[in-house]
Amino acid sequence: MILKPGTAWPDVYARCRTVAPEAFLDGRLCNYWDGRWQPDGVPALATSPVDGTPIAGPPRVTGETATAAVRASLDTHRTWSALPLAERKARVGAALDALTEHRDLLALLLVWEIGKPWRLARADVDRCIEGVRWYVDEIDDMLDGRAPLAGPISNIASWNYPMSVIMHAMLVQALAGNAVIAKAPSDGGVSCLTLAVAIAARHDLPFTLISGGGAELSSVLVAAPEIGCVFFVGGRDVGGQVAAGLVDSDKRHVLEQEGLNCWGVWEFSDWDLLTTNVRKSFEYAKQRCTAYPRYVVQRSLFDEFLAAYLPAVRGVRFGHPLAVEPGQEDFPELDFGPLIKDAKVKELTDAVNEAIDKGGVPIYRGSLDGGSFLPGQDTSAYLPPTAILAPPPSSPLFHAEPFGPVDTIVLVDTEAELLAAMNASNGALVASIACDDEATAYRLGAELQAFKVGVNRPRSRGDRQEVFGGKGASWRGAFVGGALLVHAVTEGPADERLYGNFPSHARYPAV
Repeated sequence: MILKPGTAWPDVYARCRTVAPEAFLDGRLCNYWDGRWQPDGVPALATSPVDGTPIAGPPRVTGETATAAVRASLDTHRTWSALPLAERKARVGAALDALTEHRDLLALLLVWEIGKPWRLARADVDRCIEGVRWYVDEIDDMLDGRAPLAGPISNIASWNYPMSVIMHAMLVQALAGNAVIAKAPSDGGVSCLTLAVAIAARHDLPFTLISGGGAELSSVLVAAPEIGCVFFVGGRDVGGQVAAGLVDSDKRHVLEQEGLNCWGVWEFSDWDLLTTNVRKSFEYAKQRCTAYPRYVVQRSLFDEFLAAYLPAVRGVRFGHPLAVEPGQEDFPELDFGPLIKDAKVKELTDAVNEAIDKGGVPIYRGSLDGGSFLPGQDTSAYLPPTAILAPPPSSPLFHAEPFGPVDTIVLVDTEAELLAAMNASNGALVASIACDDEATAYRLGAELQAFKVGVNRPRSRGDRQEVFGGKGASWRGAFVGGALLVHAVTEGPADERLYGNFPSHARYPAV
């Protein structure tokens, strides 16, 4: 196997310097605030999870710099919010055209920075561009009777979807009339987001992009009085800290947090369908908020479930996303590449071993020998698929999302046990029921603490008009998706009650 010609990191970074020399200096990235690229901050050391190659790290700024950036963004917000909608649409549309021109370069950055296989990296870029184009077409009705917020939107999001989550939200927030601040993810995706912001900034979009640690910047990007709304996507621990910073504030917020998304199997017989869904569930190593890492299975069906599950997990393809045979023109067709960092592999390996030591049953443990790699490459960030039956209640795998290619299986005998096991994490974003009788499936689904419930199919964030949120501890604040994303970042009637989970009320749309 060889590295696909023309895709080496130095080649990719050189292309970025050609496209946006103002943002990509010789060996370091810049931050963007007060309308210009600034070589401030201390560049963090970074390596690619793909094979340990040194790559550009985030230029971490101080809290003082972040404060100055937020104040400058407020000035930008006042100017931008006064622009006619037609002008905002024209500028966002021009930025989308430019992003489309550079979609392959953006995707290659995602491969190197966060390990996405080519197909999924391209899909992340395309979902951003196509999704925002839909908003450009539909925004007039969504903004009828509404106005921008009083201050800019602050975005603090995880590394796994720089384009289809972070950049998508930023573009829609700007389209709705707001200036936008984003903290670049610390673990990966900073170069991709930097390039996307550089492209958008050339069309005078009201963006700010800064890098830094949560301890230094959270108090500014969450609690600063200039901030009109906080968007957060990440885990419950950090999300709880963000929420704590909003306790004494009536500031608009959208806090998307993790939950243990479960797939229940009850009175079911279409095993070929389940095999297909199991295989697809391993895309991107389950490093997404709507992954399904838990199967809750009727005990009397376990033998049939296992006969369908094992061929699916054995067929999962993983490895170096850019490793090809000599002369191969196409990118590798993989389900997943590395995890975001080798420390995550160690964390999950330790959790799996602990679960087994305390009574969990390993029903599948893959090997790196089954992966596709370059000769002698660093494979420390790769974890093959793993499945544990009956993880002990004391194990973190029992109650938390692993965010890696590790499945857990719990057996139950009654519907009450099924529901209790599927609701183990006090709220989730999605869940699914595999059941031959749809009436039974919908009845059970109504008892699940998940925002979206699928019957014999997975659920996801969705695109365009599809709304998204969470139940229980998986979500705080306004829901998003479709018109709700625009409503979350604009002011409506004085007596408006937004859809979402709030201290004073919870309001759920039809999903």
